[in-house]
Amino acid sequence: MLDVLPIVFLVTGVALVLLFFWAYCRLFKYEDPVADLVEHETARLTYPRTRYPVERGDLYPMLLITLIYAAVAFWGLGIHTNPETFCSFAEKGRYVVVELPEETAISRVMYYSGIYTGNYYLQYSDDGENYTDESTMSQNYAEIYKWQNAKLKEENKSTKYIRIIADSHLEMGELALYDEFGARIPASSLHYNEGVASLFDEQSIVPAAPDYLNSTYFDEVYHVRTAVEHMRGIEPYEYTHPPLGKIIIGLGIRMFGLNPFGWRFMGVLFGILMLPLFYIFIKHFFGSTPIAICGTLLFAFDFMHFVQTRIATIDTYGVIFIILMYLFMFRYITVPRDDPTASRKGETRELFLSGLFFGIGAASKWTAIYAGVGLFLLWLWYRIERYRDLRAIGHLAEHRRELWTNIGQCVVFFLLIPGVIYYMSYYYYGVAKGWSGIQMFFTKDYAKLVVDTQVRMFDYHKGVHASHPYASRWYQWIVDGRPILYYSHYGENNSESAFAAFLNPFVCWGGLLAMFAMGWKTFKFKDGKAAFILIGYLAQLLPWIFITRITFEYHYFPSLIFLVLAICHCFNSFRLRSPNWKRYVYGATAACLALFVLFYPVLTGVTISRTYGKLLAWIPGAWPF
Repeated sequence: MLDVLPIVFLVTGVALVLLFFWAYCRLFKYEDPVADLVEHETARLTYPRTRYPVERGDLYPMLLITLIYAAVAFWGLGIHTNPETFCSFAEKGRYVVVELPEETAISRVMYYSGIYTGNYYLQYSDDGENYTDESTMSQNYAEIYKWQNAKLKEENKSTKYIRIIADSHLEMGELALYDEFGARIPASSLHYNEGVASLFDEQSIVPAAPDYLNSTYFDEVYHVRTAVEHMRGIEPYEYTHPPLGKIIIGLGIRMFGLNPFGWRFMGVLFGILMLPLFYIFIKHFFGSTPIAICGTLLFAFDFMHFVQTRIATIDTYGVIFIILMYLFMFRYITVPRDDPTASRKGETRELFLSGLFFGIGAASKWTAIYAGVGLFLLWLWYRIERYRDLRAIGHLAEHRRELWTNIGQCVVFFLLIPGVIYYMSYYYYGVAKGWSGIQMFFTKDYAKLVVDTQVRMFDYHKGVHASHPYASRWYQWIVDGRPILYYSHYGENNSESAFAAFLNPFVCWGGLLAMFAMGWKTFKFKDGKAAFILIGYLAQLLPWIFITRITFEYHYFPSLIFLVLAICHCFNSFRLRSPNWKRYVYGATAACLALFVLFYPVLTGVTISRTYGKLLAWIPGAWPF
């Protein structure tokens, strides 16, 4: 019976999504939405068009959703303390010797790896003169800022002296030794040179075992390391993404220390800040407080948004700036232009802010550049529609003035300013070279450094074809076909702890159907808002069809913005046409929240039974719980 339940859940979920879409299609069977006065106002990407304001009544639900989500997101994020002082093995061959109070059987050696890569060689001795090799303690590129257990050749082997030799320049944060009974040997009973005291000065924070709450995991090993390298003026190991996201991660480390809470804090904060921005976006679009509430809840408690913002990687920063650049582009499109004497400061401000956040997003991750293509298409469509409107009333001269002014603004706002932001984001690369001050930006060496890094970055992504057990392609993302497993640990008594990144099934499958509806409304009814959503979605998805490098489901994260907007557009159709619209909208939102509760353990790593994990594997063999 248990083996059948995942299939039952899957079929039920798909059936509910299809039922909701069927109800949506029924709304248009006998009515032409263009004939509807309210719907007609939203048809065509043209003017005038209403931009609905955020009202006082919106502030309370917007704040409440944000606070509830913040509490859930920060809960169990990671420990607040990890080793802050490190013992430096300055070069190959440097070693430390630790003398135990008496000959002791060692059952376990745990250590906290710092920056740089290489190996330590763990050796035992009875007399302090003759040593035997007992373990190679690795500190490779995937093991930075992690607690690790040394793989001993023989457990419970007795020794009086322990020596650790580095094979290159390395840093170690803490060392913990355990006797044959599994008890940690007190640091106060050990004898060692004062110069290596940092290996034993934070013993009170040594965890019982390594896990995701006290160590880096997945791409945190790159991005946290790079954040620290920027802070310390070290040439970064990871150069495959623009620097700004790692600089933002470093702000959390500066505030809360070099620990999991510190390096994940900014991601959660930005994930929280997305919610009021997204609420405003939805309210501007549809003018409905209930739909803004429901849409924000769908986005807030989507699995991808929740998991991805709680890991110290850079995708979060790209997504929030994509929200902002599209939000301000929408505000620009909907600036009132009926009064020819009205000031154009408003539209200039909105266009400037859209370009500004495009530049900040591009300096965080290249996915924001894909979004920039969508912005260009929306702007181009706006100019075409604006030309038609002004030609109809005989104002072609005004159109020409507008057009050339607008092109000049776009050159400044979307090329020059983003270019400067992107160029300056490599500041810490220059610091690592020993350069300083604002004058470095005007040197040929700095310009060459930036250009060479872009070439290296492009070459890297072009050549990433290594296999990965959780790699997936775009056609798998759109149906939640292959989540990426970030962490897994199998414990005793049939227990497991694991979490993965994928979309809430209702948002993923329902959003895909809603996106088809956006295409239908765009081409059949010339619905400008549906077109806005569709263009934003395709700008994020289509480039991945042609990218041949290894890809993962988290690359679908920016598309989540437009999937939820498409669902909200369907919600709005129910609102305009069905007296029972709240039944559909609230029911769909409640279903999504219920799924979040159901899947919460595999989004956070909460320990559960393996039986429960199998129940959540709705697509056996593809969902890795």
